[in-house]
Amino acid sequence: MAAAMTAARAKTCSCVGARPTRPRSRRSRDTSTSASNCSPTRRPGHDGVVGKGRFGAIAREHVVDANDGIIATAGVLEGFAGAGAGEATLLVGAVAATVAGALSIAGAKYVEIAGERELELALIAEERAELAARPDDELAELAAHYERRGLDASLARQVAEQLSAADALSAQLETEHGIRTAMPRSGPPLAAIGAGAGFVLGAAVPFTMLLLFPAAIETWAIVVAVVLSLAVSAIVSARSGGTSVVRAMTRTLGIGLGTMAVSFVAGAVLF
Repeated sequence: MAAAMTAARAKTCSCVGARPTRPRSRRSRDTSTSASNCSPTRRPGHDGVVGKGRFGAIAREHVVDANDGIIATAGVLEGFAGAGAGEATLLVGAVAATVAGALSIAGAKYVEIAGERELELALIAEERAELAARPDDELAELAAHYERRGLDASLARQVAEQLSAADALSAQLETEHGIRTAMPRSGPPLAAIGAGAGFVLGAAVPFTMLLLFPAAIETWAIVVAVVLSLAVSAIVSARSGGTSVVRAMTRTLGIGLGTMAVSFVAGAVLF
């Protein structure tokens, strides 16, 4: 029996680390597998993402934020350089791009994660109310889920009863919505701070080149530094996710160099 429950829970956890697209009322629930109502989440630290997978998700997310800082700030500087801006103007542009970009990405991340948390809390409240009002129906739903996962009706009922006896709300949330623990109140602000810090770290690359090199070569110094930093970030992202380093570098460098080139030409032509 214990082995069967372990196997059943392992199958259920294939959806953990995911989020439903919206809260579902009882009328909208169907008898299809609950995995169809799940979509991937990018939030690091969720209990469903563990070990190497969790580290890879966190690393990739911060690399993306840093890449945004590198590319956005370098693009602004190249645009000003193409327009023939002086040292002081480039410095102001770099500071403005860093501050505005960091605040923008932090705000967007806060809104995204706060929305996820609100959705989780709404789902938890909904399941708690339904368990209080219709415990037998919820138990039957849980048993039906395990039947769809391959257990016979009798064993599925036993698994559902034992899981519900231990923690009925957790069993329902994990099975139907992939939620093991509710996101803490600190989740949204911490995610926002991390995103903003990642952007600033990336923006520091072209900004530092602007400060260290004379005006005659600073444009090329920025390009070289951006290429090297984007190459490193692409390698880190690919290695942490187990994907192709070559493809990651091709995509990242293509976007970075393309952004700088378009910005430089726009500055030279329009101004």
